[in-house]
Amino acid sequence: MRALRLYPQGLVLEEVARPEPGPGEVLVRVHAAAITRDELTWPVDRLPAIPSYELAGVVEASGEGVMALTPFDRDGVAADYAVVPETLLAPRPAGLSDEQAAALPMPALSAWQGLVGHGRLQAGERVVITGARGGVGHVAVQLVRALGGALVEEGEACDLLFDTAGGEALARSADRAGRVVTIAAEAPGAEFFVVEPNGAQLAALPELRPEVDSVFPLEDFRAAFERCAARGKHGKVVLRVAA
Repeated sequence: MRALRLYPQGLVLEEVARPEPGPGEVLVRVHAAAITRDELTWPVDRLPAIPSYELAGVVEASGEGVMALTPFDRDGVAADYAVVPETLLAPRPAGLSDEQAAALPMPALSAWQGLVGHGRLQAGERVVITGARGGVGHVAVQLVRALGGALVEEGEACDLLFDTAGGEALARSADRAGRVVTIAAEAPGAEFFVVEPNGAQLAALPELRPEVDSVFPLEDFRAAFERCAARGKHGKVVLRVAA
């Protein structure tokens, strides 16, 4: 199978053996894989490694359409096939394309875990989201509305501040928030967390629609990562793996 692999000298698209699922795992035929700005920051002692941790595809044994955020401590999914723990899979929403479904897991789970798990959001509460137009922020906005929260502008008094930007944006609003949760950086008085893969949460999400900035064939991976690092993009950059 084809796999995108990161070496100390850079990225290479090469032929590798198809992985075999172990107990509790399934083989997924990858249709699309989303990438993020920090994909290529693996420690040298863990290379070579396959990047990307968000996929949409089909379970090879059943043909079921799925999506997932996969574990960060193993190879990613920028390949024709990926082995994924079955508990991390969620059905692919019928209204989303493969590219949209691949772009959803990380921002959606970040938003859910930040707003509900750590932020304990209740219907009717006032919420500020910093970076509301960003990759996680624009999905968090949709989720707040779906959960009955009220969105207010940065700097206004609120029950919950969900920070996706850090820096000055966090500082402008933190003092007027009852609770502060951040995915950007550790900060005094804020609860910082790193998103965790969770298939059950992903499957239970309300209807959300992620923005896709651009889609590149797997063979154009260099252009995809250049776009991912560029300023001014809106939404996720996605690799199309299968036609």
